[in-house]
This record gives sequence, structure tokens and C-alpha cells, in this order.
Amino acid sequence: MDNKRTVLIVDDDPHIAELMRDYLEDEQFGTVIARDAAEAMSRLESDPVDCILLDVMMPGQSGLDLCRHIRKTRDLPILFLSARGEDMDKIRGLSLGGDDYIVKSATPEEVVARIKAVLRRYDRGEKEPKSEWRFGRLVLDVKAHEAVLDGRPLPLTPKEFDMLCLFAEYPRQVFTYEQLLDRFWDGIGDKHTVTVHIGRIREKIEEDPRKPKIIVSVWGVGYRFEGARR
Repeated sequence: MDNKRTVLIVDDDPHIAELMRDYLEDEQFGTVIARDAAEAMSRLESDPVDCILLDVMMPGQSGLDLCRHIRKTRDLPILFLSARGEDMDKIRGLSLGGDDYIVKSATPEEVVARIKAVLRRYDRGEKEPKSEWRFGRLVLDVKAHEAVLDGRPLPLTPKEFDMLCLFAEYPRQVFTYEQLLDRFWDGIGDKHTVTVHIGRIREKIEEDPRKPKIIVSVWGVGYRFEGARR
């Protein structure tokens, strides 16, 4: 990075905080760690911070309450990190001013990628992620939870839609079988579980599912999304 960014990591679990610090610093980020809301506010006053990675469940003031408090005076990216992945938790976190909501089963590499994505949006002046993504024949409307191909809605299950959105949000990034299992099945299942679901998505979005051009296989590793946003 030309200009080093600093991420404030707010988490009462030292293992998670230090793990994220190591991964972020490997990607040339600066880091500051706070164990609770009070320490986080102190760090914001004393350190130049460009982004906050914020645990939701903490002793004392919760991450949600801290986000609400920060938003009264500061405008910088806030990403929630939580053990809870229910839709209502995500909606509440985002409605309070969070820019992203990441479940702790996500790999550190994915967390770093999403921090970079949020910072890019802020750099472009896009504080809210775009609701609609276009990839040629394929259109994804994230807020409406709808996928359209050649003008016709696709009959995707909620899990298939969420998987497709993950791939589309990070074009050209390889997701391993293990990463996909952890994210969508809490680590329960095997390679076949992922393969079956990818096969079903391909049946719905590919011109020839036997020769996929949108979600391609990276043999022995996982899958990658091919497509340029318009």
C-alpha cells in the first residue's frame, strides 16, 4: 500500500485480536488493539485510525452500542466481527451504521479482503455497497435478494444466492472447499457438499454447465468467479 492504513481491532479475545493483527500487518496495515469499548474510545482519541474491526459481544458496552456512539462523531469504516450469523443480527448491525458484518467462522484472509473492499468503497465515496451488480447476462440485486439472467429471475435457494454473491463480491479470488464449508455449513460436511451446491448454481447460470465460464474450478483447490462488473 502506498499510504499505510491503520485498523483498530476491538475484541476481548486476545487470540482473535492478535491473529487478526498478524494477518493485517502481513498485508502492510498498521494495527491498534483495544479489549473493550472504553479502551477503543481512548485509542480513537490518541491514534490515527482508518478503519475499525469491531467484536459485537464484549463485556460491558457491546460492539453495537459502541458503533452507535462512534457514529455520532466519526465517519470511518466499521466492520462487525461476530460469532452470531443470524440475519436479524446482521440487519441490526448494518442499520446501526456498520459497513459490513462478518461471522467469526470466516478465515482471516477473508476478513482482510473485506476490510480492503470497504476501504476501497470509502476511497471512491461509496459508503454503502452497491445494491445491484451486473455481470453481462447476469444481474444480482443484493437488497432484493434476487438474481436475474437474461431478464428472467433465477430460482436460487437462499444458500445458493448467498454463495453466488460471495463469489461475485470478490471476482478472481479463489475460495477453497474448506473456506466454503466453514462459511456456509459451519464446517460440517465435505468436498462433495460444496461440489453439489456449485453444480446446482451452474445449472442455473451457465450456458453449458459442463463447461462453466462464470464459476470456474481451480483443480484441487476450490472455485473462482470470472466476470467483470459493469
